[in-house]
Amino acid sequence: MTERRLQQLADFAYDIIGAAMEVHNEYGFGISEGVYEEALCIELGNEYGYETEAQCDLPVYYKGQLLEKRFRLDIVVEKDVIVELKAVEAILPEHRAQLYNYLRLTKKPVGILLNFGKSVRAEKYIYDPETNEVTFFNVKSTRQFNYLDEDL
Repeated sequence: MTERRLQQLADFAYDIIGAAMEVHNEYGFGISEGVYEEALCIELGNEYGYETEAQCDLPVYYKGQLLEKRFRLDIVVEKDVIVELKAVEAILPEHRAQLYNYLRLTKKPVGILLNFGKSVRAEKYIYDPETNEVTFFNVKSTRQFNYLDEDL
């Protein structure tokens, strides 16, 4: 993946997290996941101009045979970023495993685990198709203001 592409994905992630914070500012803690999901899609579309798809079916295969059961992705942004939403007290290992599996099955480059708890918590992950591994995504967005780079 090119440096430019990584930067674009980091910018998407930054915007998605910012949109989630805006939704949380509006609703606070304790609303259902579905309400946060719909509001986040509106925020991403109206304020950022991003294409979103909510509740996308993900077909599942076993030894090449399509299963009747499907996974459902909460939100896909710009066809590249999977956003898995939670409205729980804390993110648990099984929440991360769910996102990891979605990334591996879809081969999408980035996943964000968003928790609308008492405050918004976000974890960003990147998928490497060469190794089939999911790791923490720590590329900094160009939209972030870095005080360390400024002359004070």
